[in-house]
Amino acid sequence: MSFLREKYQKEAVPTLMDEFGLTNEMNVPDLEKTVVNMGLGEAVDNPKVIDEAVEELALITGQQPAVTRAKRSIAAFKVREGMPIGAKVTLREQRMYEFLERLVYVALPRVRDFNGINPDAFDGHGNYSLGLEEQIIFPEIDYDNVDTIRGMGVTVVTSAPNDEQGKSLLDKLGFPFKDQESDS
Repeated sequence: MSFLREKYQKEAVPTLMDEFGLTNEMNVPDLEKTVVNMGLGEAVDNPKVIDEAVEELALITGQQPAVTRAKRSIAAFKVREGMPIGAKVTLREQRMYEFLERLVYVALPRVRDFNGINPDAFDGHGNYSLGLEEQIIFPEIDYDNVDTIRGMGVTVVTSAPNDEQGKSLLDKLGFPFKDQESDS
């Protein structure tokens, strides 16, 4: 069992039950899935970019990514319907907890000038989205073998009914949120 899953069961569940006055453990918000997405606009000109991104995402997440394709043609971007334009991975259960553990405790602290993640990036339903500018913050990526720095989006989907419970859940799991007061 991963450290993060253990932390959820032993620390977060009792604390969240007290905080929100929940009487049943099944009502406590939990992590459902994590989606890691890499948009690759440059794949229009160079199709090999897709293979490199898929390889890097597989290293980072431990799971084979799915190639995403354009839903419609857009002449201004030289994109045709069905053209590969990205890669994504949906992580659940053990792989999700292992990935989030590496993200929160290893990768985010490696970000240059890191002072926390934005606490306002919730969607209104308790889900959190985070943008990463570099894939090289993950220790699985060998810096010498990277040809281009690419960003990625990470969405953490929770069972929380609102942002307050979602933020509290992620806070209890150790997500390093930025202090609201220090921004002014």
